[in-house]
Amino acid sequence: MTHKSGFVNILGNPNVGKSTLMNKLVGERISIITSKSQTTRHRIMGIVSGDDFQIVYSDTPGIIKPKYKLQESMMKFINVALTDADVILYVTDIVEKLDKNEEYLERIKQADVPVILLINKIDLSTQEEVVALIDQWKELLPKAEIIPISAKRNFQLGIIFDRILELLPEGPAFYPKDELTDKSERFFVSEIIREKILINYKEEVPYSVEIEVESFKETKDLIRIEVVIYVIRDSQKGILIGQNGRMLKKVGTQARLDIEEFFDKKVFLQMRVKVKKDWRDNESDIKKFGYDA
Repeated sequence: MTHKSGFVNILGNPNVGKSTLMNKLVGERISIITSKSQTTRHRIMGIVSGDDFQIVYSDTPGIIKPKYKLQESMMKFINVALTDADVILYVTDIVEKLDKNEEYLERIKQADVPVILLINKIDLSTQEEVVALIDQWKELLPKAEIIPISAKRNFQLGIIFDRILELLPEGPAFYPKDELTDKSERFFVSEIIREKILINYKEEVPYSVEIEVESFKETKDLIRIEVVIYVIRDSQKGILIGQNGRMLKKVGTQARLDIEEFFDKKVFLQMRVKVKKDWRDNESDIKKFGYDA
């Protein structure tokens, strides 16, 4: 029996549904999801294995024009994903302008691996609008296979899976068959907390935050976690904590409940807020926080 394996990298602009798609394809909540752009900062792998195949999906940050070194590092994840893919899933949606980030579209057009273009959120459109979009994308990416989908409603996702299996090359598994992701437990704790900050705060605060899990100690009945939340200015520290600590407590409660669900175990979560000025433009800080592609 032959075995197939490969890297299926999910690319696209912010807010088109890449992380929702990733979670649906993997069958687990691997990537955090909010309505804000730049929710995904890292390249996150989700692994789906069967007896005769292994698909390594990669969720990547949305394509943006970098304004500081952190965003430059985020774009490096995309550049690597463009070069090591066996199959590219390029995700767009029904409202996105077709000429957005033309540079990356041109690189995808020149890719020497199969490209599947997914038009997401078609449940919010009409059949006529979707047909018109398909025709426009055929002109723009003539080599791409186009599949209209609704990741949120699981529409056409089975077709994507079947097509990926057909396109994957033969090869051995890259990871043990029981592994679900390449990321650590601490990574998922930090991502869950960052998700709650993205949801509960406005403007610049969520984009100035980085989470460091200082301690993760697991016993039979409890996980004790100590976390530092870094911001870049003193004023952001006050906003994050809130009056009498109410906002930080709210975020902590929401995060703890999700972490307990993720690990299926009771969690004691302790959070502190510190100022680390301009960490987003400090190369050593960026590397420390795991943004070196």
